[in-house]
Amino acid sequence: MSGGRIPRAFIDDLLARVDIVGLIDSQVPLKKMGANYVARCPFHTEKTPSFSVNSNKQFFHCFGCGASGNAISFLMNFNHLDFVEAVEDLAAFVGLVVPREATATVQDKPDLQSLYDLMERVADFFVQQLRASEAGKQAVAYLKKREISNDAAKTFMLGYAPQEWQALVAGFNQQALVDVGLLGSNENGTVYARFRHRVMFPIRDKRGRIIGFGGRVLDDSLPKYLNSPETPLFHKSREVYGLYEVLKNNPRPQRILLVEGYMDVVTLAQMGIDYAVAALGTATSQAHFELLFRYTSELVLCFDGDNAGREAVWKAMDAAFSVLQDGRQIRVMLLPQNHDPDSWVREQGVDKFVRDVQESQVLSEYFFGHLAKEFNLNEMEGRAQFVNKARPYLAKLPDGVFKELMLVRLREISKEKTAKLNKIPPRLIQKKNNRPNLERQTLAMLVQNPNLVELLEEKGVDWDGLVFKGADKFKSILQTIMMEKPSNTGILLEHYRDHPDNAIITELARISLEVPVAGIGQEFSGAWDKLLEQGIDARFNHLLAKLENKEANDQEKKEFQKLSMQRSSK
Repeated sequence: MSGGRIPRAFIDDLLARVDIVGLIDSQVPLKKMGANYVARCPFHTEKTPSFSVNSNKQFFHCFGCGASGNAISFLMNFNHLDFVEAVEDLAAFVGLVVPREATATVQDKPDLQSLYDLMERVADFFVQQLRASEAGKQAVAYLKKREISNDAAKTFMLGYAPQEWQALVAGFNQQALVDVGLLGSNENGTVYARFRHRVMFPIRDKRGRIIGFGGRVLDDSLPKYLNSPETPLFHKSREVYGLYEVLKNNPRPQRILLVEGYMDVVTLAQMGIDYAVAALGTATSQAHFELLFRYTSELVLCFDGDNAGREAVWKAMDAAFSVLQDGRQIRVMLLPQNHDPDSWVREQGVDKFVRDVQESQVLSEYFFGHLAKEFNLNEMEGRAQFVNKARPYLAKLPDGVFKELMLVRLREISKEKTAKLNKIPPRLIQKKNNRPNLERQTLAMLVQNPNLVELLEEKGVDWDGLVFKGADKFKSILQTIMMEKPSNTGILLEHYRDHPDNAIITELARISLEVPVAGIGQEFSGAWDKLLEQGIDARFNHLLAKLENKEANDQEKKEFQKLSMQRSSK
């Protein structure tokens, strides 16, 4: 794997060369409709097309699920790629080679490809130990006791880490084993094997590369399960076990079942429920949800029926509410006490288990039901506590129809009709207006047609004249466009990838302007002049108030006279 960052200039040039319509049409057949191209959205199930692609903007947007972005974003979502992989694929699409910037520290970093190769060979070693070694017979006996079939063991590449681990060191480079977390060292510098006398579960990323291991003891020693530590390959808060195997069976599963244990995933897959993954010994995070929602629109949380499992479900709510934009669904399948998915599917059978999955509680029912048990809703005090506990969660929801409905449901349950509960989020109020306000309209025209910045450069920008609520953000975006001079919206979006204002730019990119392309310059010029007129009026009124209150200084008095002359000359 080559090191170094991809130059920003290359990414801009790549996006300028690519026609997003041709790119998407090669994967999802598009039909011309007015100025746009449409199709049924590839990111969620729908009967009528709500997925729109605009060649002028080099931008796609789904009005159903909210997915949007440029050509790189499409490849990341459609083919489940990370950013670098998407850039490499896009470059290959137009016949370019991705250059890399030289960095002084790249030589100091481990060669990641050699580490991936090492992990593959170590996994083979563990498989060999399971199948051929004398000590491995205990691991085989354990897997048979758990009724794991030979085919399932092969599919998930299960192995055995021997108690006598010197063979591991003898067969592989010691420093490399340290780099991937298979060897550790204590305070005295003594090296030891992290995994000993355990059944080994290789953890693969979405591309099938082994990035870490989980190990399960064969006796009563603790910890029962042990995961690889954080390494250059493995970041457990961002990965789940079994995702590669799920996507191999179905790249677009209808739903994904999120369970707690490795063995749950293996058992369910063996019994034909091949859409389960497991978190890797950490609380379910926002990164986990975002990862899984790349591949499906429905997640089902199926945790153990003990108190710890139920607490884990509730803890997951904080992360869940942050990612529940329209078009996504999370369900909760609470198992009976003393059961996990492995034991429950064997006791109930596959058909009953699948029905339980399909009929599991939607998140809204689980959430409000959980809180209703905590407080006495027959008392005003209990209802107040209920509202105060629920409100921070609902505040995390992305603006949309689901958030509106959750607020309505909160009012119904609490029987409260306070101004705060009745308040609809400002962004939703705006969607009910036929047209965005002048400031947003002006900035949207600029975001969707960055070349309009040339008109401003001819006019000259009166920065002090931009006086309105949100002017600082307006100026910041305007300055970025003037400095970067992107040739289309798709390139501008790329400059805002992972930026705090990315959501604002995306929202401005998808506003319907209802202005013909041929007349956009005149429309923008007129809107800009109105903005400045409003700014003059706002500043004039501010100074007038200070004069009337005898608070204006000499400089402000001169400015007031100048503004008075400007207004009278119109």
